[in-house]
Amino acid sequence: MENIRMAPEGLWILDQTLLPGEEREILLDSREKMFEAIASLRVRGAPAIGICAGYCLAALARDIRAEDFPGFYAALEQEAAYLRASRPTAVNLGWALDRLLAAARANRDRPLAALPELLLREAEAIHREDKDMCRAISEYGLTLVRDGDGILTHCNAGPLATSQYGTALGPILLGTERGMRFRVFADETRPLLQGARLTSYELQKAGVDVTLICDNMASVVMKQGWVQAVFVGCDRVARNGDTANKIGTSGVAVLAKYYGVPFYVLGPRSTIDLACATGADIPIELRDPEEIRRKFYERPMAPEGVRCYNPAFDVTDAALITAIVTDKGICRPPYEESLPALFR
Repeated sequence: MENIRMAPEGLWILDQTLLPGEEREILLDSREKMFEAIASLRVRGAPAIGICAGYCLAALARDIRAEDFPGFYAALEQEAAYLRASRPTAVNLGWALDRLLAAARANRDRPLAALPELLLREAEAIHREDKDMCRAISEYGLTLVRDGDGILTHCNAGPLATSQYGTALGPILLGTERGMRFRVFADETRPLLQGARLTSYELQKAGVDVTLICDNMASVVMKQGWVQAVFVGCDRVARNGDTANKIGTSGVAVLAKYYGVPFYVLGPRSTIDLACATGADIPIELRDPEEIRRKFYERPMAPEGVRCYNPAFDVTDAALITAIVTDKGICRPPYEESLPALFR
């Protein structure tokens, strides 16, 4: 499915907040709409956020009026800083914006009128490369499971969160295309229910045997011996292998360790932040308490005014991760050695 596309009139995204009940595209034709779409999870998933951010900055560059390159670049930096503030945890957002800023600097001697089109080409390259990365991740991930395996997922890391195939769902979808059969248990992923609304939706559409479970049921299915692997995506991987992903991921990793189930993190190399030493250095986004109190309920399901703690992500310790699957290969402990090797 195509979740992000650039058209002459502007950037269109599939509004993921409406799924699975409604499939509707929305046009992001202003900086405010772009910021809101990322912040409110209308577009979500680390790679998809990066793709979207690249297109957003390229689109905003068209409206910059400047007399010279320093003026143009200063305005471009301001727009990038504005978009960067929409979600602080996913490294792909800043990575994509920095890549477009670098492309602008590399072409500073070109006519100003040519720069918006050059930036659009760079955003398109990010999108195209993500498709290639997803395919490579899927191929590597597929080597870790066998036909008939049970796989547990948390949150959503499929085509909606990326460009094609996805990361954590990529091996499942690629294997299904090749005639393999998996039994997938999809955690609902409270409080925003990405597993219920998006993962089960994507897998069901692809003809995968998927069973939706509440987050607190992961232990039961592992104990029954129904799960041979856990596949999760990632929003940022620190140099030591600590990984930030959707809230609840670290709990799944602890359960997998206890029951002897391999726990795999799948994501593009761009999600690895070598400048971030450990998970303690990853900023964790705190979201609106109303997502816990009342979102998806006809009426509030908690006492009025009760204090809520609503982090969007948690950090899984590297010691709990069996392997990190990237588009450049599979990394195993010690991650302080295997992760930097990807960049040599």
